[in-house]
Amino acid sequence: MRTTIGVFTAWVALHSLTVGVVAQTTAIRAGVLVSPEDGTSSRDQIVIVEGTRIVAVGPDVPIPAGATVIDLSDQVVLPGMVDAHTHMALTMDRAAHGSYFVTTVVGSTAYRAIEAVANARSMLEHGFTTIRDLGNSGNYGIADLVRAIERGVVPGPTMLDAGRIIAPYGGQLQLQPERRDLAEPEYAFADTRDELVKAIRENIHYGASWIKVVVDDQPYVYSVDDIRFVVEEARRAGLRTAAHAVTERGFRNAAEAGVASIEHGFEASDEALQIAKDNGVFLVGTDLMPLAAEMWEVDEAFRQGLIDRIRRAYRIGVPMAFGSDVFYSRPDRSRGEVSLMHLDPYVEAGLPNEKILRMITVDSAELLGVGNERSRIEPGYAADIIATTGNPLEDIAALKGVTFVMKNGSLFRWDRKP
Repeated sequence: MRTTIGVFTAWVALHSLTVGVVAQTTAIRAGVLVSPEDGTSSRDQIVIVEGTRIVAVGPDVPIPAGATVIDLSDQVVLPGMVDAHTHMALTMDRAAHGSYFVTTVVGSTAYRAIEAVANARSMLEHGFTTIRDLGNSGNYGIADLVRAIERGVVPGPTMLDAGRIIAPYGGQLQLQPERRDLAEPEYAFADTRDELVKAIRENIHYGASWIKVVVDDQPYVYSVDDIRFVVEEARRAGLRTAAHAVTERGFRNAAEAGVASIEHGFEASDEALQIAKDNGVFLVGTDLMPLAAEMWEVDEAFRQGLIDRIRRAYRIGVPMAFGSDVFYSRPDRSRGEVSLMHLDPYVEAGLPNEKILRMITVDSAELLGVGNERSRIEPGYAADIIATTGNPLEDIAALKGVTFVMKNGSLFRWDRKP
């Protein structure tokens, strides 16, 4: 049987080579080309894209004969954005009173996967060319969306998927003994080393490219050794680990264990943030959830504490990636629009525009492990390119007005003037 599968795979690979098509060449005239890596702008640049890749960039680059020319000479051109914390298959609204339980009872995995298609399309439409989905997708609903996007069945960003969230019993929920199954299949509860190994391997088997653990939403938490065990087990298969941690204790444990990123970290002290910096652990702040205040009461002192935490993390030098953590809907705004509202806390915290821009592009791509391939407009990189009418180095809010989106060299959006 294995021999038959191997022969079939080899035939498919050979066949795909023999029926390949000539790569399309595109020339983009950029009025201003922004480099988030060093916070600089260059005027009147030409970007040549061949197939899925950028092959040349510069002011005097010749445009190949027969190339499709896209005139963005009155626009600001920059790499596509990255959202490192999304939930494409989770949409809670006022009708559900913001209830996870109502969402999972009413919405099947299939329906939520269809919602995820729409949400992913919206993210791409608003300039997010790469995202990481961190669970809450039913029974691996996102795994099939990743495959569908990769095969060109539906449009969407490049997606990395964490599969089922691994957590101590109960995860992020308070269960009732009569309905213990309400947490399934969203979470994989694991309280022993054997259970941790099984949860990690099942996730990988079903398509996960990241592992996510909930560290501290119960009185019992994963220890430093527990988390380090998860990190090492995932690493053996080539995956990295993200840790959900909202308390000081959970943040410190995750930082000491050397996870790749800590999500939220609302109560992190300066000492804990320093540990994260020393260990190269990214903070994905998911700060404020601006529109969530419409469903839940948000204490102003708590909100100000989050703003202060951003300032402290920036001052200490903790590596930071952008993550919106949007899991709710609003009738007058799409998922992509709501996600971009999460730039506002960083502005309120006083971070420089160049820092915020780098965070939502180059730094987030580095965390996700695609920094050597995406979020730079340079020869050899994937042609993930967006444009805005304003320069985000001057006003970061310009990112909320994306007018052009190209992903992997394919044009997805272009708001041409009439």
